[in-house]
Amino acid sequence: MKQNHFELFQLPASFAVDQDALDAAYREIQGRVHPDRFVSATDTEKRVAMQWATRANEAYQTLRNPQKRAQYLCEINGVDLQTESNTAMPASFLMQQMEWREALDDARSSKDAGALDELDAQMRRERKSMLEQVGKQLDAGDYQAAAQGVRAMMFLDKFGEDVQYAFEALDA
Repeated sequence: MKQNHFELFQLPASFAVDQDALDAAYREIQGRVHPDRFVSATDTEKRVAMQWATRANEAYQTLRNPQKRAQYLCEINGVDLQTESNTAMPASFLMQQMEWREALDDARSSKDAGALDELDAQMRRERKSMLEQVGKQLDAGDYQAAAQGVRAMMFLDKFGEDVQYAFEALDA
């Protein structure tokens, strides 16, 4: 079980993943290690099959999610994302975050669903653009720059959650 997620599914270690090939490889592995195939097996064989099934599930969930895949590619290439300790971001990104936060506060206080929709759309566009950029950086082997982008996407995800909470508060 020392192989990485890409090796497990016999896929190239790149950001661009063939989803059909990933799905097919996952189904093939799950078919080989499904608990129903080990009903009359020894306890050891059952445990090993369960470990493989768990490993395949974890690997599949990581590779099918673009942000998790980007983070994983950084990690297997020796770049620690330092998500807890490295929150340094470019000034322009931080300014954008501050502007969005102010706009979110205004939209909340005025209960403006249209403003929340616009913020949500802006954040989604920015996240999509950032994900494309991170993908290019990863496939070019620039894991340090990609790690910065992954950390920025985490900020965007948090902001997106806050926007969703604001929508829920409007509906309540």
